[in-house]
Amino acid sequence: EIVKGAVLAVRDFHVPVVLVGDKEQIVKVLKDNHADQEPLIEICHASQVIGMGEHPGMAFRKKKDASVSVGAKLVKSGECGALVAPGSTGAAVTAGLLGMGRVDGIERPAILTPIPNRKDGYTFLIDSGASAQPKPETLLQNALMGYVYAKKVWHIENPRIGLLNIGEESTKGSPVVTEAYEWLSGQKVVPFAGNAEGRDIMSGEFDVIVTDGFTGNVVLKKSVEKGGLRAKLGAFLLKPALKKYLVKRLDYAEYGGAPLMGIKGGLIICHGASQARAIRNAIHMAKDLCEARVVDVIAEAVVQIEKEAGRLKED
Repeated sequence: EIVKGAVLAVRDFHVPVVLVGDKEQIVKVLKDNHADQEPLIEICHASQVIGMGEHPGMAFRKKKDASVSVGAKLVKSGECGALVAPGSTGAAVTAGLLGMGRVDGIERPAILTPIPNRKDGYTFLIDSGASAQPKPETLLQNALMGYVYAKKVWHIENPRIGLLNIGEESTKGSPVVTEAYEWLSGQKVVPFAGNAEGRDIMSGEFDVIVTDGFTGNVVLKKSVEKGGLRAKLGAFLLKPALKKYLVKRLDYAEYGGAPLMGIKGGLIICHGASQARAIRNAIHMAKDLCEARVVDVIAEAVVQIEKEAGRLKED
């Protein structure tokens, strides 16, 4: 299905793709799909795979020739602009952190997940699983990365940024959240629209909602349990016990994957059971990230946000 999805992407979007994995298997599928002579498709052999049950960090360090490790090297070297990684989310995040590296100034990368809202658009939840214990600075950076994504990739002229909290009042929430509120309110780089409550995630009143990875992950799970979430990906973040239910409730294939923001290169994390259509759309998303220069824009904006944060600390 991964190879078939790549073939669809090449034909539909005319984007060059490097398929990383077992060369013999890849060639067979390409021939079966009459794409073995496609000039936009290359093959990079990788002899190992990081399984879903393996410890991501240990496996990444041990399996130097795993497909996700080799893919990360291709991005770091500049041979590829982005990595589309179906399979273990932990392995993909580790590949991003250790294989590509963080954007200078970004403390912790964050997963951005689109959630369909009542205005027939998407609300982008960031973080939805990468960092469970953030600092106020982390939430500020999450807001920045979500803003850049909404503006540059989705072309939303003035994205509304909200901070997920238990109420609209600025004094509510944990010390981390209340401090993050002060920082977001005081800076001028990101257009902050105030606190967002749980009901706002699908209302469409905010374009980006900022939270920590633990809370964001719980939000996705609770939404699915209530049957209200039709998110196009999200499934890769959820409990294995929910997978059977998710297959029926989520059409993640339409969107393809979720970007890991804050690393030096595009990285799209896909569900391990992604079919061809999901892979096709994930590759399209990777193409959009590269063309929008999201990594460069984030790096430039981090400099501005650090200046703002320094000024706020002094005040």
